[in-house]
Amino acid sequence: MYSLSQLKKSISEPTRFWWELNRLYHRRLGTRSYNDDGIDFFEADWDNVVVLDACRYDTFETLSDLSGSLSSRISRESATKEWLEANFDERELHDTVYVSASPILYRNRDTVDVQFHDVINIWKEEGWNETYRTVLPETVTEATRRASERYPNKRLLIHYLQPHFPFLGPTGREEFDLDRLNFQWTDIATGEIDTDLDVVRTAYRENLELVLPHVDTLLQELQGKTVVTSDHGQMLGERGFPIPVRGYGHPPGIYNEALTRVPWHEHVDGPRKEIRAGEPVSDRDDVNEAVVSDRLRQLGYVD
Repeated sequence: MYSLSQLKKSISEPTRFWWELNRLYHRRLGTRSYNDDGIDFFEADWDNVVVLDACRYDTFETLSDLSGSLSSRISRESATKEWLEANFDERELHDTVYVSASPILYRNRDTVDVQFHDVINIWKEEGWNETYRTVLPETVTEATRRASERYPNKRLLIHYLQPHFPFLGPTGREEFDLDRLNFQWTDIATGEIDTDLDVVRTAYRENLELVLPHVDTLLQELQGKTVVTSDHGQMLGERGFPIPVRGYGHPPGIYNEALTRVPWHEHVDGPRKEIRAGEPVSDRDDVNEAVVSDRLRQLGYVD
């Protein structure tokens, strides 16, 4: 059921309306809550998994020279919040530590019922870069090193923000204003952000190029089987289905190739870990909700 405000917004923004119809099609008029063709993330075989937020398979395939073997998988969702709900909810993961640059799980901690052994929220004060308004790749890499030393017998789930906006490369810094905290991909579709599509694609590729060397470092340092993947992909001007409107970003509930086909790169270093579950770490510092909302706005999310 849609609220009156949602209906008014759809009427005033036709692009949003067309994408809502596409979402109804992909979710079979609400009869499925996620893409049931997608992989059950925590049932997959890994000791460590590196999640590159909003990473397209085809872009990764073109740019990556990581050692190991590359294939692809289908994700259960096309946006992070829904990906968390589809994979994390009602899970007891006492053998896993979540090292996260993303505030999305914290924001939805009351609705996504998951128990990790520990959650390391890098995006808090000490990990957030105020200049670039994100968590930089090197910050995630260093936090992962510390987590690996502290928890040698736990599975590590490592969540980088890149290639997700904000754009950190030369094209992105030149073309996209970081002071525009409520950046939305739909602004490109409506023309509110006037930029060439090739510029957007270049900025996106540069973000992936920046994070890959840090991923390579982890592949060489982490013991066991490490998988590099993504929560979802990214639309960069592809047309939707069944209504062929152009799409940008990663709208939830859209299960096309660009949004659900993600990399699945496997690398094995040394013997597999001896994974053991343990009681969850009890200290959970609360974060001021204004800080969480500010972080999300700077990453392009709207409350």
